[in-house]
Amino acid sequence: MRVLKYLAVALLLTATTAYAQPEAETVVDGLNNPCGVAIQPNTGHVFVADSGAGRVIRVVDGKVEEVITGFPSDVYGKGPKYNIGPLGLAFLNENTLIVGGGGQSDGEELLRSYEVPKAGEAAIAADKMLASHKLGGTDEIKGEGNFYGVVVAANGVFVTCNGDDTKGWVARAAVDGNKIGPFERYIATKDTTEEVDAPVAIAVMPKTGHIVVGQMGEITKPNDGVLTFYNAKTKKALLNLETNLYDVTGLAYSPKKNRLYALDFAWMAPAEAGLFRLDKKKKDGVQSIVNKKILGLDKPTALAFGADGSLYITVIGTAEEGSDAKPGKLIKLAPGL
Repeated sequence: MRVLKYLAVALLLTATTAYAQPEAETVVDGLNNPCGVAIQPNTGHVFVADSGAGRVIRVVDGKVEEVITGFPSDVYGKGPKYNIGPLGLAFLNENTLIVGGGGQSDGEELLRSYEVPKAGEAAIAADKMLASHKLGGTDEIKGEGNFYGVVVAANGVFVTCNGDDTKGWVARAAVDGNKIGPFERYIATKDTTEEVDAPVAIAVMPKTGHIVVGQMGEITKPNDGVLTFYNAKTKKALLNLETNLYDVTGLAYSPKKNRLYALDFAWMAPAEAGLFRLDKKKKDGVQSIVNKKILGLDKPTALAFGADGSLYITVIGTAEEGSDAKPGKLIKLAPGL
């Protein structure tokens, strides 16, 4: 794959080093297709999009509290199929939570913002948002849906979309205090990834503020995941790299060492799924990625680092066919990554 001639220094992928496999602690189990996780500033409370259950929950002292309930639901996939509702989560500030929707049709899907109740207070209904925005279709452009990845950068809220597969949009919502909007299509990722579609994972680079987008590609094609770096202000693609992963669903930088970590859902090869560290490699002046598997996971969907370096990951898990079991989990890895 072609490498763009830019960002050699600011890439912030780590050089290859030895590591020990961490132990995963189950924080919450019995979740229904959890697909998003975010850490509330100042409180450190962990918020999870319990997507199949149509709710956002909070974990306080190991106990689950419902925060927002009643999101619409839809079904994603052809085999297996997953019930989904709220997807990506990100805090704009301590009390304002941004939620990417996944439960409505393309063009009707909403990016919502909420003032979250304090710990211990009653949950609010999904239709009690501060504001909501959608990206409707036109005669030439398909409407957007499945707002999977949500991050807050210096110049706006960035959202990965999966509606118009011909362009593969990352959208942007402007920020004004605790309000967001207008919401617009911002970067056509497929134009810079040599026809790899499905932008899903997204992160903000420390120090530079550039955004990093993980392209899932086709779920029936192995190892086609791509990582692309963009200048968040100019929209310019800075670097485009193969990951040799199947389906990148999550990206996050560790807060202390600035290492970049990715989740691979590996739709067609579940045994290959897991948490990976993405290390840089440079040979003959050309940058590339070496992925280092840190931990095998059962259908991982989202990740977020706490301020102390703890890593929280949501996994869908596997239920037996015909079972009503909800094997989804929130797990935690100790600081040190």
